[in-house]
Amino acid sequence: MGLHTLRLATVPLTFTTSRLFLNPSPTLAFFSRYVQPRKPSFLLRAFSNSTAVQDTPLTQTSSDSSAARKAAIDFKWIRDNKEAVEINIKNRNSNADLEAVLELYENMVTLQKEVEGIREERNNVAKKMKGKLEPSERERLAEEGKSLKESLATLEEDLVKLQDELQHVARSIPNMTHPDVPVGGEDSSAVRKQVGSPREFSFPIKDHLQLGKDLDLMDFDSAAEVSGSKFFYLKNEAVLLEMALLNWTLSEVMKKGFTPLTTPEIVRSSIVEKCGFQPRGDNTQVYSIDGTDQCLIGTAEIPVGGIHMDSILLESALPLKYIAFSHCFRTEAGAAGAATKGLYRVHQFSKAEMFVLCRPEDSESFHNELIQIEEDLFTSLGLHFKTLDMATADLGAPAYRKFDIEAWMPGLGRFGEISSASNCTDYQSRRLGIRFRPSEPLQTGSKKGKANLPSTKFVHTLNATACAVPRMMVCLLENYQQEDGSAVVPEPLRPFMGGIEVIKPKLR
Repeated sequence: MGLHTLRLATVPLTFTTSRLFLNPSPTLAFFSRYVQPRKPSFLLRAFSNSTAVQDTPLTQTSSDSSAARKAAIDFKWIRDNKEAVEINIKNRNSNADLEAVLELYENMVTLQKEVEGIREERNNVAKKMKGKLEPSERERLAEEGKSLKESLATLEEDLVKLQDELQHVARSIPNMTHPDVPVGGEDSSAVRKQVGSPREFSFPIKDHLQLGKDLDLMDFDSAAEVSGSKFFYLKNEAVLLEMALLNWTLSEVMKKGFTPLTTPEIVRSSIVEKCGFQPRGDNTQVYSIDGTDQCLIGTAEIPVGGIHMDSILLESALPLKYIAFSHCFRTEAGAAGAATKGLYRVHQFSKAEMFVLCRPEDSESFHNELIQIEEDLFTSLGLHFKTLDMATADLGAPAYRKFDIEAWMPGLGRFGEISSASNCTDYQSRRLGIRFRPSEPLQTGSKKGKANLPSTKFVHTLNATACAVPRMMVCLLENYQQEDGSAVVPEPLRPFMGGIEVIKPKLR
């Protein structure tokens, strides 16, 4: 192990497309190539709390900032397409209460009309008071105006409460579903592609837990004492393997034009909800921090989605493509059994996540690009895997369509999920308030030839797992194990591990 450590120290760590170096000039070259924004002013907006890219408010209908932050859910469309939404909820095995949403929406519409009527009455009274009036008439109008003001304040307060309740109940309504998605449970998912074949072993094989013990790579017992079940320590070459997986993945994905990010790992509960997750629901996978409005992230998708919250992007800046590294935290509520032992299902792990914001007409193309990147990565590592078009009941609320990749894990004797790629269309962007301004010619308005900006549209968001470290380790250790108890390091990862080719049992 000492020799391996010395060899690691000689690995040049530069940001190039093949490995990471410390030399300053290649690093600068990397940032020039990959992090340079299309427009200098755009990057400033993307990572600041300044106003939106366009000096235009997100909503033109209210000066109330809290109203502007409400999810722009198209309730009228839901009402007008009730039958299709109802079928979609049933197919996705969702517990959404459509009737409650529609009832609250109708009540809100009725109350809005009442509020608008009183506002109009109040304006009429104000206009009348501008003219010449008898003192008695002026006094009567003043009393009427005061009464209308009080009534309006009460109704507006009721309207805000009703809008908040509607937003809360509507959170559970899932995205609509791509017409080609299979209907049913997980067993109904369709195989889209299969790569490779299971490796044939001429010796009794071990699972990754036994390999990890024999090769002194991981320690679950100590972690259980320190943190609880489903936590682990990585040791020796396993630490190098984690770093190698992440660095190799980042370098490969950046070749496709993705900007690398690290993200906050604690976010506000409201951001989690706007991304389509339920941080405090039954059987939630989210760790909430008591006494705060914050949560630990279960995926970098959440903080990356929040970068452009409440902003209007330039169409010329799209697509935005990110590859984000973070630690992820999941409660894994309800998970138990032999199929979830060891590294397969844990509470904390490292992950590299791809995230794309694009024009609506481009999202299906980018969904195919994301799944192709995943397939290329796993093919390069020599894995046997299949890509699935996941059935309706297995889709999370934000996903319009989701492709999962399951790889063969010989120690478990089955395929196990190692990544997914979801097209969330405008489900998240409506809740996060992320729009773009189409690059269309200005339209001349009727008033003094004033030019009107084209109307904004919601971006589409997509996310995909590039590398979930623990499950990749399960695959690599179990598929590359040797009869002498060692495990071969896949060739693409070796430059990132100081040239280590084989992980060998330690001398006792």
